[in-house]
Amino acid sequence: MSRVDYRLNAIVDGSLRNIADLAELARIAAQNGATIVQYRDKKAGSRELVEQAMAIRTALAGTGVPLVVNDRVDVALAAGADGVHLGRDDLDAKTARRLLGPEAIIGLTVKNEADADAALAVPVDYACIGGVFETLSKLNPDPPVGLDGFALLRSRMRSACPDMPVGAIAGIDLARASQVIRAGASGVAMISGIFRAPDIAAATQAMRRAVDAALKEHQK
Repeated sequence: MSRVDYRLNAIVDGSLRNIADLAELARIAAQNGATIVQYRDKKAGSRELVEQAMAIRTALAGTGVPLVVNDRVDVALAAGADGVHLGRDDLDAKTARRLLGPEAIIGLTVKNEADADAALAVPVDYACIGGVFETLSKLNPDPPVGLDGFALLRSRMRSACPDMPVGAIAGIDLARASQVIRAGASGVAMISGIFRAPDIAAATQAMRRAVDAALKEHQK
């Protein structure tokens, strides 16, 4: 069994500051069904990243929901986060593991077969394939892989490492959550579908129910 519950990854992005305090958004998500929180901010400086990550970590205290920092191993270390999520241009996973230690959570983004194979060759705890669909949350130079592309990459990874959680990201809503689970996803990663909903708590609860129901159905 994996030690990472990847059913619902709530990504707290810096662009959400116009909605509410990021730490408060993380707390709401964690208390309403998110199983992991990822802090991502492509524009903030190092000091702000550390301060914000520490605030989110404090907000998550007692929830049992871990915090991973996007891209920045140094920020994860300084803020005392539970781990880091790495892209293809970030610090390599082996070095991240050496710096963060054996108990840290390390995740990788997978966009193609080369990324999938790389994820299987390094000490990571989960992977996230995407973007699966088009999204407005992030400028992405790579075209969406689609459901068929996701299924192929997921199958490639499952054959080599069946216990690794593999999530799906980008353009996912309630209906699409069921679709990606049927295609083999262990869970979903979301920004807008949760945090830009009129009722964030209700949206998180609904998404968690949809994921759980799809996983239960897929496992029959």
